[in-house]
Amino acid sequence: MSAVVLRAARAGEEAELTELALRSKGHWGYSAEFLDGCRPELTVRPDQLVDILVAESDGMLAGFRLLLVDGAHGELEALFVDPPFIGTGVGRLLMDEVLATARARGVQTLILDADPGAEAFYARFGARTTGLIPSGSIPGRSLPRMEFDLRA
Repeated sequence: MSAVVLRAARAGEEAELTELALRSKGHWGYSAEFLDGCRPELTVRPDQLVDILVAESDGMLAGFRLLLVDGAHGELEALFVDPPFIGTGVGRLLMDEVLATARARGVQTLILDADPGAEAFYARFGARTTGLIPSGSIPGRSLPRMEFDLRA
């Protein structure tokens, strides 16, 4: 694998980013029906591009993150790695960037709603699970609400 570079998302990449998010979500073994239920929530909109950073390798999208910051509070809205790049360090690169950017922008508390399969990934970076939140896609399903304390 060639070097992975981080860059701002570009206009017109919404569909490609959406499909990457769905492939990444599918890594956890979800059915096609389940993923169809998630599609509306995982669809990348043009207005979100300003907050998306893309990981790219040899011109291919390897992953992306969507980080929202509002003063001392931030939310990691999305972090997805395309399955061929899982285990190659792309997720770590994106997560390190998220934490560095959040700290640089003065975020003290960073929250995220994790897929249950990804909970351990975020915990390795210092996130702690603070409770459960209803899924925005699948009725009756709950997701771990996680939090990073960036005050230190």
